[in-house]
Amino acid sequence: MSTQTEPAVQQTVTAYLRVRGAADAIDFYTKAFGAVERPGRLTMPGGKIGYASFVIGNSEVMVSDESPEWDSPGPEMLGGTTVSLSLVVPNVDEVVARAEQLGARVPSPPADQFYGHRSARVYDPFGHCWVVSTVIEDVSPEEMQRRMEQWTASMSEPANSST
Repeated sequence: MSTQTEPAVQQTVTAYLRVRGAADAIDFYTKAFGAVERPGRLTMPGGKIGYASFVIGNSEVMVSDESPEWDSPGPEMLGGTTVSLSLVVPNVDEVVARAEQLGARVPSPPADQFYGHRSARVYDPFGHCWVVSTVIEDVSPEEMQRRMEQWTASMSEPANSST
């Protein structure tokens, strides 16, 4: 029997986040994104989390405290991240507002995108980037390509200036 804390399908790739303050991060992900922590949190001497995991929807994410002595840096130690996590939710506006209230930075607020999603870019308080989206339209690959070309062309056009 499946429970809410078990993924519905086995993932082939699972994100493993390293953060400064893993316990606080789990609390944030629970409140902001509806994560449910799975049993089996392992703590190190001194209280740091060596391993924990949580589930959002049907996806598991693993998390631990950053650890320079084990060559496991987090975004704060590195000065940023090059990876983003994509999170599809029923209402992007509500989730982003809640995440922002809980301390997330939102450089790109929710907006309708050419690829059929309403999306926002959110940096959690621990330095990880989340692209939070709600699907608003099913777009074929051909239509998406056409729209992307149109969008990129509009980005390179000079803005109209009034004289």
